[in-house]
Amino acid sequence: MFSRKARRASNRRRLSLLLACLAIAGCASHSVPLRDARQAYYAGDLRRADELLVKASSKRSRDADVLKLDQAMLHLAAGRPDEAERLLREVRDRFDHLEQKDVREATLSLLTDDTRRAYAGEDYEKVMIRSMLALSNLMRDGSDAEAYCLQVDQKQAEIIETGVPGEEENPKLGYKRVAFGSYLHGVLREASHLHYDDAARSFGQVAAWEPNFIGVQSDLQRVSAGVHSAPDHGVVYVFALVGRGPYKEETAAEATSNALLVADRILSAVGDHTLPPTIAPVKIPRVVAPVNEVDGVYVAVDERPFGVTQTVTNVNDLAVDQCQATMNHTIARAVVRRVVKKATVYTAKDQMKVDNGLLNFAFDAAGVVWEATESADTRCWGLLPAQIQVTRIELPVGTHQLSLGPARGGQPIGPANSAAVQVENGRNTYVLVSYPTREMVGEILTATP
Repeated sequence: MFSRKARRASNRRRLSLLLACLAIAGCASHSVPLRDARQAYYAGDLRRADELLVKASSKRSRDADVLKLDQAMLHLAAGRPDEAERLLREVRDRFDHLEQKDVREATLSLLTDDTRRAYAGEDYEKVMIRSMLALSNLMRDGSDAEAYCLQVDQKQAEIIETGVPGEEENPKLGYKRVAFGSYLHGVLREASHLHYDDAARSFGQVAAWEPNFIGVQSDLQRVSAGVHSAPDHGVVYVFALVGRGPYKEETAAEATSNALLVADRILSAVGDHTLPPTIAPVKIPRVVAPVNEVDGVYVAVDERPFGVTQTVTNVNDLAVDQCQATMNHTIARAVVRRVVKKATVYTAKDQMKVDNGLLNFAFDAAGVVWEATESADTRCWGLLPAQIQVTRIELPVGTHQLSLGPARGGQPIGPANSAAVQVENGRNTYVLVSYPTREMVGEILTATP
């Protein structure tokens, strides 16, 4: 039989163990350490941005994948599509692997927060990885671009079919489809001069998924006629990565009745826990779409105005809409963590037979601190564009001077940058430019695969 003094000493040791758990409970916001790297990118200082990303990756192993995604965007803008493709493939495969549930990490995240889990990517990020793979490969040699385009559509169909754990109705059924993969697939099939039917099917999907993209109507008419371009002409496609894309920030959210229903189902699955009558606001990540000063890229050919690029995929809208669609599940996970932590403290007090008022208060205080150290998981692919845009230009064979500059409301708002493009008979030439702000980042890439 232990003496009262010995039992108190044992309880103090156990309380120390509980407090030690707090050392791993929280994590600083993901956005703060990477802010300087992303600002350097937007300012066009790619060397500085690369240095900061490399430095961050050496210190933040759990952020390695999102750092690689940002590095891929940097390499692509700098004219290194091969490096961009390599990094994107690595993260694609890693995210696919992480979709297999890690029980240890899932349990640890319930005792701490989601920052303790390996980041497996948001749904929109998984689809955009494949979109950027297609674009990177296109600007390299185009050998795998069609396959990547098909992966875009396959992945989003898989995501929608999988749904969300704990939800009676699948909130992902309302996800808007990413049209970029189908659009580029149609472009590539048309370029073969043989597969106009395939091109028509792809462009038809684009018209259904992105009805505001009016350029696809001309594409449908053209492939229906089976004519890629006029004799002694070729085509230039200008792809533009426009505006600053989505990011995450921490916010406090009320536990809605729908979220509590989902939380109750999750709790039933993870153990013998019940929901308390009231739940204080919980910390969750929220996707934010920045306000952008640029909404397009104006194009001039041989010093003659041609027009402005059009949006084929709005990444900001996609990310915000998906965040809202799965908000109940996000809140529910945070509620479950809160309940599990409280239950852990109560169970510890009961098993240790805590009967000392001061020690009882210390346990309760430790539980409060444990909850307070939780952080929302704000890891994200921070250098995505707000929009992927495109315009198609049919030109006579030969060398042409292409001028590209930032636009808003269809009007130029900044200086243009120029590049020479070689147009070949019956072939496509691809151009890629990045305008996250009024200033172009990196260089104008050209390719004729």
